[in-house]
Amino acid sequence: MSKKKIFGLILAAVIVIGISSTLYIMSHNVSSGNNQANLEPAMTMLEFKVTKEDLVSTLEVKGKSSYQKETRIYAPFNAAVLKWNVTEGAQVKKGEPLFELDAESLKSEIAAIQASQKKQSLEASLEKFTATAKAVQEGQNDLAISEQDSRQRYTDAERSKIEKQLNDLTKEATSESLALSLKQKQSKVSQALFNSPEDGIFLYDDSSKIPQLLQENERIGKIVDLTKLQLVCTIGEFDIFHIQAGMAVQVKVDAMKNTKLQGKVEKVSKFAKSGSDQGTGAAQFEVIISLEPHEKLIAGLSLTGSIETEKKNNAVVVPTLAVQRENESYFVMLQTPQGTEKRVIEIGMETAEKTEVIKGLAEGDTVVLQ
Repeated sequence: MSKKKIFGLILAAVIVIGISSTLYIMSHNVSSGNNQANLEPAMTMLEFKVTKEDLVSTLEVKGKSSYQKETRIYAPFNAAVLKWNVTEGAQVKKGEPLFELDAESLKSEIAAIQASQKKQSLEASLEKFTATAKAVQEGQNDLAISEQDSRQRYTDAERSKIEKQLNDLTKEATSESLALSLKQKQSKVSQALFNSPEDGIFLYDDSSKIPQLLQENERIGKIVDLTKLQLVCTIGEFDIFHIQAGMAVQVKVDAMKNTKLQGKVEKVSKFAKSGSDQGTGAAQFEVIISLEPHEKLIAGLSLTGSIETEKKNNAVVVPTLAVQRENESYFVMLQTPQGTEKRVIEIGMETAEKTEVIKGLAEGDTVVLQ
């Protein structure tokens, strides 16, 4: 092969290697540049402005709605129902008749008691007359008796006096028992026409079976006030000391997402619910929250309440995320014209989103999180 051809092949090889090397280097530089560009956002610092706003701490609770005022209706005595004057879900007024009971048997019992009382009165009058007559007779015979007979008569008189006192006590107890029984039965008879004790809606205990024969103290139904409902819920022992009566509550109806109600804590139980204070689990306490009236609100709905446990107006706050802790102190990274610096702060009220800064920052400052 001639020297020219060999030289040409070597030159071509050098050119190919040079071009390949150049493309490799350029490709590598572009990839590195892209990687660097991708890393830059990751190194960007998060900035937060220190603001002044109302800070509210809340506690979420869940429970069911129930009627705040329920008046239970019980049968006043054993009887058959002559007439029902009310139907399920009917609006009733205080004093309106709900039902009428057959009171004939009770009236017979009252008549028997009154007859016994009259008999007692007549027996007492007869006994008094007999005693008076006996005393007169004994007085007439006093002159004709001996000293021994006089002593015996005195003994008999004392024995009779004691026996009479015992007999009187028995009669008095019987008389009081008859009077009490008579009063109770007369009170029951007066309820034969049973009137509503409250305004509201009447609901049977079992709407599928309207009772026709009642037993004394049997629960028949209830009268509820639909305008007054409440949220009944429970909270754990770690939250009980953050809640007190009078606190405002924002309430949501789970079945109606757009329906929000205003409420107020009415009562916080001072005793744990039965069974919840046993074992290792946290004890549960009942909380009652009154609700504002709403046309669609009925008993039995699932509700979620947000209790406002603490509030600070015009507080200087930063996002809780930006607050860091070191030993017993708190600090943030403050953005300054010279760069970022560590700033120790004193905090106050805390929530999951915001933290109050009592000392160390002012409104308008910028803190960063690297």
